[in-house]
Amino acid sequence: MTHAARPFRSVLYIPGSKERALEKARELAADAIIFDLEDAVAPDEKEKARATLAMMLDAGFGRRFRIVRINGLDTAWGAADAAAFASHAHADAILVPKVSDPADLEAVARIAPGKPLWAMMETARGMLNAASIAAHPALQGMVMGTNDLARELGSRFRADRLPLQAGLGLCVLAARAQGRIIIDGVFNAFRDDEGLRAECEQGRDMGFDGKTLIHPLQLDVANTAFAPSAAEVDLARRQIAAFGQALAQGQAVAVVDGKIVENLHIVTAKATLAKAEAIAAMAV
Repeated sequence: MTHAARPFRSVLYIPGSKERALEKARELAADAIIFDLEDAVAPDEKEKARATLAMMLDAGFGRRFRIVRINGLDTAWGAADAAAFASHAHADAILVPKVSDPADLEAVARIAPGKPLWAMMETARGMLNAASIAAHPALQGMVMGTNDLARELGSRFRADRLPLQAGLGLCVLAARAQGRIIIDGVFNAFRDDEGLRAECEQGRDMGFDGKTLIHPLQLDVANTAFAPSAAEVDLARRQIAAFGQALAQGQAVAVVDGKIVENLHIVTAKATLAKAEAIAAMAV
């Protein structure tokens, strides 16, 4: 399954230092896991966490996409983190923290040539440079760091995330322009299913591929919100069938449920079906 086809509805953060949490992650319904060596690991545990994670990754995590978030290269651990997972066969990608311009990615790419990179988008400079960051040839995906971004902006929390909309929108535009994966930031109140559901639906409506999560309790909500609904799948199939029939009759437009269906709608419909099939494949 290519990264373009595979789902990224739920991307769960797991501390790279906690063996029990890593073990349990193998049984969770996450599409992807971010194995965190940065914020979730205390300074005196960094070296041990790196070794622990390398060992645990070897044991396998099924179909889940495996992303390692390293420490920044401006720390005592970042370069060694990047080197340790540069050629690790079971690390699918390296997530670079606090990417503010393409040079931050290039520095890691020199240590880990050929390894797909993901960028944490969590600084004001990162928002303004989103287009050039997304264009870096090693980049595969972008992850919103909304907590750090809000802190840097000095913005207040709002359920509608209005203060963050400019940055979120810039990153979605940049990712889509370059064909990159784009994952929304975390929702901190992990027991508030309704709040999480609303934020997931907002992110899905904006164009995000999925959401980063801080607790397994959030998985079901995110997986549902970022998956095509039964009604959407049914509509996609009917649009494709109707458009095919229209083409056979020499027409370039069909009508489904009283709405015009053109080729651009068929592109979306086929993407919807492909996503539903990829999600079904994850469950096998």
